[in-house]
Amino acid sequence: MKKNDFLWGAATSAYQVEGGWNEDGKGLSVQDIKKLPENTSDFKVSSDHYHRFKEDIALFKELGLKAYRLSIAWTRIVPKGFGEVNQAGLAFYDQLIDELIAAGIEPIVTVYHFDLPAALEEQGGWNNRQTIDAFADYCHVLFEHFNGRIKYWLTINEQNMMVLASSAVLAGKKTNRQNFQENHHMLVAQAKVMKLFHDNNYQGQIGPAPNIAYINPASAKPEDVLAAQNFNALRNWLFLDVPVYGRYNHQAVNILKKIDAMPEFAPDDAEILQAGRCDFIAFNYYSTNTVSAFHEAQGTDGDQQAGFSLPNFFESQSNPYLEETEFGWEIDPIGFKTTIHELYSRYHLPLIVTENGLGGRDIVEDGQVHDTYRIDYLAKHVQQMEEAIEEGADVFGYCPWSAIDLISTHEGFRKRYGFVYVNRSDFDLKDLKRIKKDSFYWYKKIIQQNGSQAEKIKGLK
Repeated sequence: MKKNDFLWGAATSAYQVEGGWNEDGKGLSVQDIKKLPENTSDFKVSSDHYHRFKEDIALFKELGLKAYRLSIAWTRIVPKGFGEVNQAGLAFYDQLIDELIAAGIEPIVTVYHFDLPAALEEQGGWNNRQTIDAFADYCHVLFEHFNGRIKYWLTINEQNMMVLASSAVLAGKKTNRQNFQENHHMLVAQAKVMKLFHDNNYQGQIGPAPNIAYINPASAKPEDVLAAQNFNALRNWLFLDVPVYGRYNHQAVNILKKIDAMPEFAPDDAEILQAGRCDFIAFNYYSTNTVSAFHEAQGTDGDQQAGFSLPNFFESQSNPYLEETEFGWEIDPIGFKTTIHELYSRYHLPLIVTENGLGGRDIVEDGQVHDTYRIDYLAKHVQQMEEAIEEGADVFGYCPWSAIDLISTHEGFRKRYGFVYVNRSDFDLKDLKRIKKDSFYWYKKIIQQNGSQAEKIKGLK
């Protein structure tokens, strides 16, 4: 049964919403310097949340949010990723977090969301073991400074998507071995940070935040069922068995060995992984994937929801039983419920959904945004989540993506997710005015009713 203190929230990330990319001592991140597709906007202004956070939090309070899942920009706090701490960066997040708490909104903080400091990237990024210590030192600064104000810390957002949808791998810039060595260093860094958090008795809890989506077999053929199990191990359980159990998943290890991608362990790595355990699991969900036994190679475009094929293990397939969004992502609300049950059955830890949403080309008509497609998507997912809770899964929060329009990693501002419309396009900042969408009013009612009867109040304003 869902509790009255259920955390109905919404989510964003720093580089996609803040702007202020070079203000008040902030250093450059990989997002600030990366080469973007020709028709995609950069992250220099984004939604200008850096200058408008008080206005935005007032909207979040009106929406009725119980929680706001945000990320802290590493380079606002430690501009080079290591060394000197930027006090102006801490001051900004002091104001932001204090404003949230004053509004009765629980801040849920991700410490790393796709925005590695550029200075660290120049030194090899996650392939360089020194990044492990830099990450731990950065987190130590955050834990010390914000202790008592943050109850829920998330370590690394969608680590599995950074690894499995790596554009560098797809472009041939990295080998699989290099990619999974970097992944191993992130797992070690996460474990060190979790141990640090617990050893210092900081207030609150800490957990990982991967993108988890249950993998369906394309048919009842045993070969397809095994292919799905293999993909589940590589896509999902590799990234959760470590923070929960302190070890690599055995099927994932088998795959990594056979594709010559098993990482090297430093002498104390296994001990570090054993010592750094999570308190809960945060996860992002958008859609499931479907695979068959491997027949022939198929490519992937690097989108975080795209399936991919791995010779001798599995082959990505479309699911003929699912509809798709206009951007080609399959819609699977029942798969959401399946994923929740599988997570709780495997790990028996409290769960919180930290992203779930639908991207669309929203249009303003007479000062309004009628995003019924988003309401339909979210209503069906809320209903399935509630059924999973009724059936015994421990889910304590739901934070759809996104609280407000922001720049999509792959599609710029043409692909919007927010409950609040931001009046700008990819290359025209316009006035950045905030406009409440129909989904804003729908979600407000969901929160007021503690999520009950989600299907019956579609479109209510």
